[in-house]
Amino acid sequence: MIVITTPTGRIGQQVLDNVLDALDDSTVLRVIARDPARLTARARERAEVFQGSHADPEVLGAALAGADQVFWLVPPAPGADSVEGHFRDFTLPLCEVIAGQGPERVVAVSSLGRGVAKNAGQISASLAMDDRIAATGVHYRALCPPFLMENLLGQAKALRSTGEFRMAYAADRVLRTCATADIAREAARLLLDDSWTGRADVPLVGPDDLTPEGMAKVLSDVLGRPVRVLETTPEEYRASALRFGASEDGARGLADMASAMATQGFYGAAEPSTADTAPTSFRRWCEEILRPATLA
Repeated sequence: MIVITTPTGRIGQQVLDNVLDALDDSTVLRVIARDPARLTARARERAEVFQGSHADPEVLGAALAGADQVFWLVPPAPGADSVEGHFRDFTLPLCEVIAGQGPERVVAVSSLGRGVAKNAGQISASLAMDDRIAATGVHYRALCPPFLMENLLGQAKALRSTGEFRMAYAADRVLRTCATADIAREAARLLLDDSWTGRADVPLVGPDDLTPEGMAKVLSDVLGRPVRVLETTPEEYRASALRFGASEDGARGLADMASAMATQGFYGAAEPSTADTAPTSFRRWCEEILRPATLA
């Protein structure tokens, strides 16, 4: 039995689609969804749906009863009172279920930065989540991408109107990236494989060695117009997050994450690409995903 959390989210929906494409009729599939109406018709027909949050111990316990494999993702919540508390509120119920009834394997979305990232906001909270889950003894795979290409989708309007995008990162330093489709593909592969054991990180680093300025050049080519990057500070990032509804701690966590990325280098040039797990190039992603979103 496979259980998938966040099945209507940007990553979770792709994981679910990939699993559905490859699943045989003998395997039970369950999903936990706050709003089942957002599931595709194929998903509602094939999967057992548990309505609610996977932070709810009762919902989680019912959905994971008899489960073998679980896809785990803590959804972003910039408005949460505490970044660490948000991750803890999701993770502790999972650890309790694992201790009481299984499952055998968990595949979770985490981040690069283990052993390096310090005081890194959401990244530190994600790495702490890994440690909590792995400490239960469950077989565990942490999917570890760097900067998600999809983060730029929130700036599609600005790219359309001004030809600019903002980054709280040095414009002339390499920033490793990953497409969410590659995360979902690797997650589905692991969920459909019952042979792996133990704990391991799975780096998901795209093939590019682009700086934000290099990204701007690719965007200029793909969009057919001049594009430039505007370098902002972590404090400006914090202020922007507050304007868009983040809590004080959520905004501070984002600023801390940006500062850590800039000073600690765990998303930088020293991290090698992993073409086997993250083959999507930034140009290809821009052509297939960002350009349609920008022109819409």
